[in-house]
Amino acid sequence: MHYITNTMEFQIYEPTVVTIGKFDGRHRGHQKLMAQMRQVREQYGYRTAVFTFSVVPDAMVTGKAQRVLTTNLERRRNMERTGIDYLVEYPFTQETLHMMPEDFVRDILVGQMNAKAIVVGTDCSFGYQRLGTAQVLRKLSERYHYKLWVIDKEKDEERDISSTYIREELDQGHVEKAWELLGEPYAIHGVVVHGRNMGGRILGFPTANLVPPAGKRLPLFGVYVSRVVVDGQVYRGVTDIGKKPTIQGENPAGVETYIFGLHEDIYGKVIEVQLLAFIRGEKHFGSIEELKAQIGRDKEFAARYFEERPGLGEGSSDFSPR
Repeated sequence: MHYITNTMEFQIYEPTVVTIGKFDGRHRGHQKLMAQMRQVREQYGYRTAVFTFSVVPDAMVTGKAQRVLTTNLERRRNMERTGIDYLVEYPFTQETLHMMPEDFVRDILVGQMNAKAIVVGTDCSFGYQRLGTAQVLRKLSERYHYKLWVIDKEKDEERDISSTYIREELDQGHVEKAWELLGEPYAIHGVVVHGRNMGGRILGFPTANLVPPAGKRLPLFGVYVSRVVVDGQVYRGVTDIGKKPTIQGENPAGVETYIFGLHEDIYGKVIEVQLLAFIRGEKHFGSIEELKAQIGRDKEFAARYFEERPGLGEGSSDFSPR
């Protein structure tokens, strides 16, 4: 995949089919767009290209921090898995903010991205004050000689599947519902860092610690059954997300995972932690011994979970929540 980020100076020379959006979470609605792009590629031979921004536009407009389901690193890895040919993360500047929709289509989509086809959802918006819509794209298609596909929203019963919907479920710890809406487990990617060695030194078992980026949306603090991808290999795990209220001191929010059957040193490696099921909420224990006993029960819960779902074992590619 060609990855173009944080620059306005680029040019794609191959004809492309382009989609635009934030792609926060790559949920089933996004996957519907990607499927249409693949059909266009097969029919016309165009390369697939995704246009997004390097920062969340709403954060720049409102001045308020926006927590995302998918960090830039995660989005890039997701797009690579999907088989996208080009991912463009465009800078969001005052110039971009005030760009009129037709200028955006003419100069960036058709000009720099060489779009011969565009695929969007019915609710797409772009350009100054979000004046660009699917209807605007249709009106401009004859002038700028591109084909247009407008795809209906994917629904969960009567509700549109959206990043907002998924965030609401994660806030309640409903990772299985989030999995259903995403079409894949909600995941946290990051580099394994040295923590305070609480797992090995005090609790008696080693853990992998991730420090999530400041803008990453975390689910309800608590303990989860997880799967962990390390160097392409899948392992079973138990993941604690939160601030470790039983441990003395000021503990920033972190992601700490016990990985079944992994004994090698993985410090410095990028791993993926997929959240499969909620075990319990974050809790303050009266002593370290009480915490150790609860962690033992958490591990037993996870072991039973995987025994009842053999399709989710190590090395498995089965991502069905049911």
